[in-house]
Amino acid sequence: MHLNPYGHDAVNLAADLANHPPQTPAELAARCGDAGLAIESPVTEDDVARARAVLAQWETIVDASDERERAELVNRMLAESAAYPRLTDHTGVWHLHYRDDGQPLGSVLFALIAVGTALHLVGRGMHRLRRCAVPECDTIFADTSRTGRQRYCSQVCANRDAVRRHRARPGHRGQSLAKQGPSIV
Repeated sequence: MHLNPYGHDAVNLAADLANHPPQTPAELAARCGDAGLAIESPVTEDDVARARAVLAQWETIVDASDERERAELVNRMLAESAAYPRLTDHTGVWHLHYRDDGQPLGSVLFALIAVGTALHLVGRGMHRLRRCAVPECDTIFADTSRTGRQRYCSQVCANRDAVRRHRARPGHRGQSLAKQGPSIV
């Protein structure tokens, strides 16, 4: 039984938009549409600006230092964005909205991301929203793994970090040659 359409999809959309911010109304509309969001009105430059502001606020949740701070930031975002839940069938399927009807896309994203983040964190764990563990990568991801121990945004970063750790081990061939100094031919 799937009861949470806001959590997983909304947080992944937020991560995608934060990692690669949309530049134009057309791009924002296309990416939201590709993620399954019904676009109810024309997307404007104001929606792009509002989406960027929402994502900046959301990134403070991602970067929160502990669970209590993260919860306070999510609660603040919920208080600013969400309305009472309501049933709607504007797409032909009955579902819940946590926002008022007739809102522009920027406001829809604010409510969707706030509620989706809250549901993701309480449903999967407060630690399951983060940046990649590779120091030079700041990609945001939602940990939807079965174990809840995902540390990297992608397999590429996981492999890069594994190679780095391997090469840093004592006795690694490249390290031992460096310690010996230059060879004389």
